[in-house]
Amino acid sequence: MCGIIGYTGSDSAKDILVNGLKQLEYRGYDSAGIAVLDPKTGIILKKKVGKVEELEKAAAEDSTDATCGIGHTRWATHGGVTETNAHPHRQGSVTICHNGIIENYKELTTEYGLKNTLKSETDTEVVAALLDKFYEGNPYKTIKKVVDLLAGSFALCILFDDQPGKIFAIRNVSPMVAASFDNEGNKGSIIASDLTAVINFSKKYFVVPEYHILTLSEDGIAVQDLKGRAVEPEILEVNWDITSAQKGGYPHYMLKEINEQPEAIERTVAPRVQDGLPFLADDGIDDDVLKNLKDIVIVACGTAMHAGMVGKSLIESKLRIPVTVEIASEFRYKDPIIDSSTLTIVVSQSGETIDTLEALRLAKQKGSKVLSVVNVKGSTIARESDYVLYTHAGPEIAVASTKAYTVQIAAMYILAARIGLVKGIMSEEDAREFMTKLLGVGEIMQKTIKSSNDIRRIANHIKTAPDVFYIGRGIDYTLSLEASLKLKEISYIHSEAYAAGELKHGTIALIAEQVPVIAIATEEHVYAKVISNVREVKSRGAYVILISQEGKHENAEVCDKQIFIPQIDSTFGVFATAVILQLIAYYTSDAKGLDVDKPRNLAKSVTVE
Repeated sequence: MCGIIGYTGSDSAKDILVNGLKQLEYRGYDSAGIAVLDPKTGIILKKKVGKVEELEKAAAEDSTDATCGIGHTRWATHGGVTETNAHPHRQGSVTICHNGIIENYKELTTEYGLKNTLKSETDTEVVAALLDKFYEGNPYKTIKKVVDLLAGSFALCILFDDQPGKIFAIRNVSPMVAASFDNEGNKGSIIASDLTAVINFSKKYFVVPEYHILTLSEDGIAVQDLKGRAVEPEILEVNWDITSAQKGGYPHYMLKEINEQPEAIERTVAPRVQDGLPFLADDGIDDDVLKNLKDIVIVACGTAMHAGMVGKSLIESKLRIPVTVEIASEFRYKDPIIDSSTLTIVVSQSGETIDTLEALRLAKQKGSKVLSVVNVKGSTIARESDYVLYTHAGPEIAVASTKAYTVQIAAMYILAARIGLVKGIMSEEDAREFMTKLLGVGEIMQKTIKSSNDIRRIANHIKTAPDVFYIGRGIDYTLSLEASLKLKEISYIHSEAYAAGELKHGTIALIAEQVPVIAIATEEHVYAKVISNVREVKSRGAYVILISQEGKHENAEVCDKQIFIPQIDSTFGVFATAVILQLIAYYTSDAKGLDVDKPRNLAKSVTVE
């Protein structure tokens, strides 16, 4: 959950590293640091607590022509937020950056007598000390010896003082991508924990294979396995433009990404429609697996899990196939009831979420076929799955997920339609109608986005509330769970979501005068029931915001504010409703003057347990 970058080439390393860390800051922003290997003066190390801009000011004080270095932006796991604990860490002649968790660092500290040499509280410095302890001039031999001792996940970038112009790297689980380039005579190599820091230099890249040692130099990248054999990595190409990872005139990435959702849905859905029918052959998804499944288990974390819950609601109601949604961090520590007749669907935006990856491996051990829904080509989850359904959200920079969430839901809808078709549950006519409506949700989302002025006024009202409650029934309840998470993440307001019918079983005791209650009532068949629950909270003084479909029900007397989504088949209203709920969270955070894109204590890609 940290950002790593390494650069070696013909240009000044300092500026490239700092600019790269700015691109990666959403992965961690407790502290940041860089280390450059100056051929004249040796290692120059700069570390600062806080955001990358603080590091940038400190780095500007040094004049160096160094063209090789590594950088890091931290999300603290071991030790407090201090300059001493910030990366890079240096021991003797070795300097490293690390993402991940070394689970046995205490045991290694004791076994190799490192305690008196360590300056920080981090697990990372233990790795640096081991590398320095064993180093006798052969980086490959040393790295292999040390990683054989490590338990846990890691992505390491390493500088050895006597290896000028070279960066060494190795990983297990924690993601890294690398690229070599020759742009108008500017030769070099770059490595990072995310493509956003690489794409300025090359659209061609490769995912660093696990337990392979990379040597980056100005002339290119050499890859070898732990037996010393040269390996040619699979070269991939970025299918989005660098401007996709920039704000493009918006005040925040989150607002930009909310506005990008209609196009992201189009990119995800349209290629999977052929002759009006759901089409997954180009994705390599075997119809026989879909036809023969008896049940489905969806495994994910956080927002991705909430997308899975929408998928469950849809599949069970339309196809009558039993679906279980599991939290990945719980699934992997239980004995799940799955077998070869179960299709396990794992959902992860990054494709590197550690708990979801381990859940995938457990499912495969139990004989289940695994289909992953991910946004990143070549990611670990994608590579280890039997089948992959790539979403096409493009880069998502804001920590709070928006477009990644709705394209995950869209992927669930495509899968549901294909399963229904191959099982004979849906006729071709039904499937065509379903896909036509799915293709139309982008336009509905666009109309919904235009209603943001009303939402801004609501946000101004709830920004001072200590508590906010979301209620809904059916699929609206699953949406309320994600809405509550969004509000908590970026506004720091305590928020809870409840199935509306459960209020009277205890929760209604929390409703007091002017407590905001956001009621979602977009499904026709439970609309009257939700309104009854709205009356219950309103009669106890709640400030009620009602979200419902335009032109169907006017209920001004039961609420303080009413927000409408465009009229649409209830099954597909989730996309418009999601936009409303995202905008409520966004404008509330903005009204409070908070850092919308980088909420405290959170990072984008959760690659540690």
